[in-house]
Amino acid sequence: MTLTEMGRRAKDVSRVLNTLGSREKNMGLEEAARALLDSEEEILAGNREDYERAEAGGMGQGLLDRLKLTPARIQSMADGLLKVAALDDPVGEVLSMKLRPNGLQIGQKRVPIGVIGMIYEARPNVTADAFGLCFKSGNAVILKGGSDALQSNKAIAQALRTGLSRAGLPEDSLQLIEDTSRETTRKLMRLNRYIDVLIPRGGAGLIKTVVENSTIPVIETGTGNCHVYVDASADLMMALDIVFNSKTQRIGVCNACESLLVHRKIAEEFLPMLKKRLDEKNVEIRADEDACGIVPEFVPATEEDWGKEYLDYILSLKIVDSVDEAISHINTYNTGHSESIVTSDYFNAQKFLNEVDAAAVYVNASTRFTDGDEFGFGAEIGISTQKLHARGPMGLKELTTTKYIIYGDGQIR
Repeated sequence: MTLTEMGRRAKDVSRVLNTLGSREKNMGLEEAARALLDSEEEILAGNREDYERAEAGGMGQGLLDRLKLTPARIQSMADGLLKVAALDDPVGEVLSMKLRPNGLQIGQKRVPIGVIGMIYEARPNVTADAFGLCFKSGNAVILKGGSDALQSNKAIAQALRTGLSRAGLPEDSLQLIEDTSRETTRKLMRLNRYIDVLIPRGGAGLIKTVVENSTIPVIETGTGNCHVYVDASADLMMALDIVFNSKTQRIGVCNACESLLVHRKIAEEFLPMLKKRLDEKNVEIRADEDACGIVPEFVPATEEDWGKEYLDYILSLKIVDSVDEAISHINTYNTGHSESIVTSDYFNAQKFLNEVDAAAVYVNASTRFTDGDEFGFGAEIGISTQKLHARGPMGLKELTTTKYIIYGDGQIR
């Protein structure tokens, strides 16, 4: 099937989805969740093929972790669909209604965007998450995953389409592009006659390519050079726990901590404790000259390290003299994703919240919470690091737009 034909089908299906009520959409999600579990054997077989090929090709540990599926992860994908089904349906919500002096009633109503296109890399769970959110919000979706996860994505997409069929709903609500060539990607980015918005989800190279070449409006889901700043007043044991979780709980995710800032007043005490804790996971710490002077085992950092998303057991470290210096450093090198301060100082906490430019800013908590499920969205289609029209984890509401609805009784102008 050509991309143009896929686009036509998606546009036609989007008009059907616009007419569905919450009960029908929820039934489709529930059947899709069951079909995922029923297809566990086929999904795992496809994933094994992808994983072995990626491992033989030298894929890094963090990306391999993203690629790998297990029965527990398939169960989690199914559970995610059920969580989305349980959420309130945003479609049809009337946001406002005002009576004008001429008698017109003018309101705003939430409606689906229409057709969502998504280009993503070796994360097969995204196939289920993107489908669930797009379907519940009344959108058709065209997915293009990376070649590294092709067999996994094919098996997942087939299961989801089977679930839709069982529910008596159009299978083409979800379409997967199986040709992973760059030429097909280029053509997809120009399918603006049929696709209303395009969402890239992956590394910096993918996102940059889509932003620079797409003729379809793009919502950027950015890379994550996330920071934790340990302030002078921080509870040091709390700080160790937050840094350890942010860095090591999963290294191949965009909300993992990649860079650490430590106030000079506590550096002598804190840095040896930090090294001991991160040694549990063999984390390499690339530090500035002052930090290396305190812990000689640290690796000297270069300028490149301050802006690096490692997706590995590596952490950059810089000593700062104030919360202002920390904020300045973060706003210079971050990617607008997630930033955290560990502090007991209310003023510094508020200053950090107000002045750090990022989609999610934390006080005394791990950056790992920037996630659609953790925010109560059921899942996420991505984490937007831009400012229009969505920012942060994107759930159902971010996949809708609005239209004005006007009631009159014969008014003319």
